[in-house]
Amino acid sequence: MVRDCCDSKSGELAELHARQGRVLWAVLVTNAAMFIIEAVGGFVAGSTALMADSLDMFGDASVYALTLWVLHRGPVWRSRAALVKGAIMALFGVGVLVEAVVRFSSGAVPAAHAMGAIGTLALAANLTCLVLLFRHRGDDLNLRSTWICSRNDIIANVGVLAAAGAVGLLGASWPDLLVGGLIALLFLRSAVSITADSVRELRSAGGGAHLSDDGCG
Repeated sequence: MVRDCCDSKSGELAELHARQGRVLWAVLVTNAAMFIIEAVGGFVAGSTALMADSLDMFGDASVYALTLWVLHRGPVWRSRAALVKGAIMALFGVGVLVEAVVRFSSGAVPAAHAMGAIGTLALAANLTCLVLLFRHRGDDLNLRSTWICSRNDIIANVGVLAAAGAVGLLGASWPDLLVGGLIALLFLRSAVSITADSVRELRSAGGGAHLSDDGCG
């Protein structure tokens, strides 16, 4: 009876992991493509907000790749992956803050129309990713942290569009710098949350390390 139970549960887990894997590959490719588009567009337009969002896309693509790597591993590995995600988000948050300071010193005004066009494309891409990840957000910490990354992207995209509108109306660079800084702070806040959750999971998993991935001893 125990063996039958474990076999059935293993089959269910394999099917779940397969569905998760397909979704993760889709959002990985989407974020990698948008990183290139936003990085080039942000550089050409001179926009800190777009550059911040492109770094977010790069960070997310890295996070999704890491999530795929640990997808078929145990809870300890998934918690460690979430810990690494938190570190990646914190790193990019600090990087964007530095970029905002550099842009502020130059005083150049970004191209509002380019910001708006690329920001709209990024928003559409991230809404698609959010919908794909929504049903898996409660599967485990690994997928939850991935969904949080995607949710943050939506907030950042809306901020980029708001900055584009303000830059166009005011002819000033400060809205772009403000949004870039806020995106960075959002990264840092989420990094703290994910890191705290992963530490708790690691402590909890440490007490049950003798169990296999599916909970069958």
